[in-house]
Amino acid sequence: MRPSLLGTAALLLLVCAGWLALAPVQADPVAWQAPANPGYTGAYAANERLADLSTIALDGAVGPEHIALGPDGWLYAAVAGGSVLRMRPDGSGQEIWAQTGGRVLGFAFEGSGRMIAADAMRGLLAIAAEAPHHVTVLADRMPDGEPIRFADAVTIAPDGSVYFTDASRRFSPREHGGPFEASLLDFLEHEPTGRVLVYRPGQGVEVVADGLSFANGIVMSQDGRALFVAESGNYRVWRIAADGRRLDLRHGPSAQASVLLADLPGFPDNLMRGMDGRIWLGLAKPRTASADATAGHPFLRKLALRLPRFLWPLPPAYGHVLAFDEDGKVLADLQDPDGAYRDTTGVLETADRLYIHSLHAEGIGWLPKARARLP
Repeated sequence: MRPSLLGTAALLLLVCAGWLALAPVQADPVAWQAPANPGYTGAYAANERLADLSTIALDGAVGPEHIALGPDGWLYAAVAGGSVLRMRPDGSGQEIWAQTGGRVLGFAFEGSGRMIAADAMRGLLAIAAEAPHHVTVLADRMPDGEPIRFADAVTIAPDGSVYFTDASRRFSPREHGGPFEASLLDFLEHEPTGRVLVYRPGQGVEVVADGLSFANGIVMSQDGRALFVAESGNYRVWRIAADGRRLDLRHGPSAQASVLLADLPGFPDNLMRGMDGRIWLGLAKPRTASADATAGHPFLRKLALRLPRFLWPLPPAYGHVLAFDEDGKVLADLQDPDGAYRDTTGVLETADRLYIHSLHAEGIGWLPKARARLP
């Protein structure tokens, strides 16, 4: 190689090295200690019970992130683009039931049939049961004016109080390209800014618990006294007192907050109340040794943020859902190592089927409940 070409190549290498070391990034990673990864052993022993799902096509819609039965016995599914779809349990009769203009990630129905929705773009919403299903914003800010940036999941208490998660106070899906992109930034930064909030009609919003690394799915205990909350960034599920206020989970467990499931082999996502006391959890992605290895090295995660998106260290596809009871005992575990159905974020259990949620899939996956081998 001629000297002039060598000089040019050296200069380009220096520019690239300088850019990787100094270019600004959207997140400011912090050091943390990744918990042990048990892998697919014990209660999570590898299996293929989630493989070969049947699929309900959604006429071009994608990402049925949350699916539930409505008071009318029909299926409701929140998909990308802000639509909530309605259909019969076999997928027929599909229609756009409501449009929020944002991205609903979780919802629940009041006794009146009104839907309460956690919209990642717009906050906590109420959607009228009667056509044309008007959308009302219940809460998009805290009493001090701070925005609720990433409303994620919702559950309704017997007294009408609405508990919901604000996954990240740092990264808003509206400002960072959508829920998936914003969640990646939160995982890479790993500053625990997620929280659990409660909304009471006429009383506004209060903080139940703060200091979670991406607060995700939420359900209420059968007695209405506790909340189960998925903390995606730390691979665990918490049990938190419903009457707790301003709990700081950065300091670890307390009398009002304890870890129910720890060291999960993937990123926990939606939580759904099933039958016979079961709670279903979806693991959207598996853990990887390479990601955990960078936990104590924020600089390496900054380097990753400067790489083109296709070079980011994303986990491979791996389908995984499980059921547990309120004492944390795993009752069922279903996996698809091939990950044919993308990003298994949750499960709706009915009398004869399990419907699988996904942030990105092009349909609703389902299987006969008998395949789950439930106790």
